Amino acid sequence: MSAASTDMTVRIGSLELPNPVLTAAGCGGTGRELAPFFDLTRIGAFTTSSVTTQPRAGRPTPRAAETPAGLLTAMGLPGPGVEPFLERDLPWLVDRDVRTIVSVAGNSVEEFAEVARRLRGVPNIAAIEVNVACPNVADRGRMFGWHPGAAAAVVGAVRTHSRPGTPVLAKLAPDVTDIARIALACVDAGADGLTLVNTMEGMAIDTATLRPALTGVSGGLSGPAIRPVAVRCVYQVHAALPDVPIIGVGGVDSGLAALEFILAGASAVALGTTLFHEPGAPLRVLRELEDALASRRVAHLADAVGLAHKPAGYVPPRVLPLPPDLTEGAAETAEAAVSASVSAAEAPGGPSGTRTRPASRTAADAAFGARSGRADGRPGSLEGSATTWEARIAAPARPRRDDAPAPDPAAAETKERLP
Repeated sequence: MSAASTDMTVRIGSLELPNPVLTAAGCGGTGRELAPFFDLTRIGAFTTSSVTTQPRAGRPTPRAAETPAGLLTAMGLPGPGVEPFLERDLPWLVDRDVRTIVSVAGNSVEEFAEVARRLRGVPNIAAIEVNVACPNVADRGRMFGWHPGAAAAVVGAVRTHSRPGTPVLAKLAPDVTDIARIALACVDAGADGLTLVNTMEGMAIDTATLRPALTGVSGGLSGPAIRPVAVRCVYQVHAALPDVPIIGVGGVDSGLAALEFILAGASAVALGTTLFHEPGAPLRVLRELEDALASRRVAHLADAVGLAHKPAGYVPPRVLPLPPDLTEGAAETAEAAVSASVSAAEAPGGPSGTRTRPASRTAADAAFGARSGRADGRPGSLEGSATTWEARIAAPARPRRDDAPAPDPAAAETKERLP
């Protein structure tokens, strides 16, 4: 089966992307750093580092430290400011037809609004991502994203001053009490979509110097270490706001990791920390995701979004045809073999009452395994190479044994009298 047969297009508000693989803000530099490793036009979109009104040097070093399965950073949003960005960095991306999502940041609602005003007259911006994980100087430095009202105020300001029709995305932090409530506040304020999640606050101590590993003491944890948290956030928000597109971020390092986010409810994914040690990872992840969807016979990526929320046995409205080497007749034969072997598999195996696995059951498993692509002859699963929808819905239910002995009323009465 050809992986290219799966429709990978994504819609985020009015924005249509050819595929769901993006870069995360702050991890791809200006784009020039990644260009030698792959063609930026081949991914869904490139997300810039957060743009502020004025140049920022960021925090003093050390401002990054490796952790088990992750990276701890306290960069301080270094950047040249909005004017040099518009004069130098954005034109470089536009000249190469790179779909560009601009991340914006600030320390006050007015700063966010000012950046949005400066971007308003620029026609070649695919979307604006609002980084609400910034300290609010008017609220003793607490992050905008920690409170629904503060997050909504920032998103509303950007929405008001942005170019009409440009999608606005709110990027939220995971370490909050109720992320769904904050997400709802941002959507009500005008966000067309959400990016989940930003880094989690963490800390590391250098046991050689006996001091914090980062100059800023604490920092943001990213990478595979936070993926379970990020998937949980995506799942919860999608359950609360099923019609709002989500970009899943947090430890995406493979096609199956990307699929996990999509099944939880993300329409797209963004790679961040992975880019630091594998700059060409986006195309590999895209290829692996295409293969994973096609092997599961998902015809359209959109049909897999939020599939983990569906009841057991749910079949997407569109599935790919069976591959040429597995006809419908062979599939029906496999299902018939399973049906015929169920009663044999349920039969007692001897005086002790233990059950045995008859040869017919083993043959049926082999048939199902051939159908699902598993080399070991066992039915496919999410972790395996494939799962066919017919295998999920056509497997017969375990029959009720009419010859089972009836309950003993005397035994039941004795059980009731026991203390």
